[in-house]
Amino acid sequence: MVLDRILSDARMRSEAAAAQSGALVEAAARSKPAKGFTEALARPGLSVIAEVKRRSPSRGVLAAGLDAVAQARIYEDAGATAVSVLTEPLHFDGSLDDLIAVRGAVGVPVLRKDFVLDPAQVFEARAAGADAVLLIVAALGADMLERMIVAAAEAGIDALVEVHGREEAATARASGATLIGVNNRNLETFVTDLGVAEALAPMVQADGIVTVAESGIHTPDDAGRMRSAGYDAILVGEALVVADDPAASLARLVGRP
Repeated sequence: MVLDRILSDARMRSEAAAAQSGALVEAAARSKPAKGFTEALARPGLSVIAEVKRRSPSRGVLAAGLDAVAQARIYEDAGATAVSVLTEPLHFDGSLDDLIAVRGAVGVPVLRKDFVLDPAQVFEARAAGADAVLLIVAALGADMLERMIVAAAEAGIDALVEVHGREEAATARASGATLIGVNNRNLETFVTDLGVAEALAPMVQADGIVTVAESGIHTPDDAGRMRSAGYDAILVGEALVVADDPAASLARLVGRP
């Protein structure tokens, strides 16, 4: 299965990071304080996390040679609340260098999006300038998720905890997560269904929790469905990186002229 291959490759990278854990913790401690990723998404209105993404296992090449910095600047200028940067190299053509470059180019908070499996990678994300890190419940399990959330707090960055179903949503809530994303994409079949976020909304939305709807959001109607379901933010990648005018596409998603 594709997910199994992705996680197998991710484990090798996590082991390499774990071997440098001490150095990464020290590097993270020398970094500037993180920007408030969760705080930014909690502001009134539907926030957009706009994603820098060249390729995906489900769709193949989306934007070969995409300039991460140029794309991130377009997003910021168009009003994106935050930028997500893929750092997975083998299946998404991303890198930590992209993250470092984007962090230096934009003023909005930046998310490291990857299959991170070891606490050392949380500090690696902070050292590279990330203000938040994606934690995928399906890849971590309950015990490791809690360890990773603790590591994020120690590193001084926010954790976006991603779920795909009711059991994972319950795990996220039990972990004390305050930023939860519902991914509309099935990680095994790669099929997207906005009904997933709508169905899980009552499980993840509560006082003190900021929620994000992820994947499958292409049109203003899609964004409207997520807003109506009560989500604070949407994460959009594919629809923006393939758009002829990503700035205009982003504006339309949130109803701006």
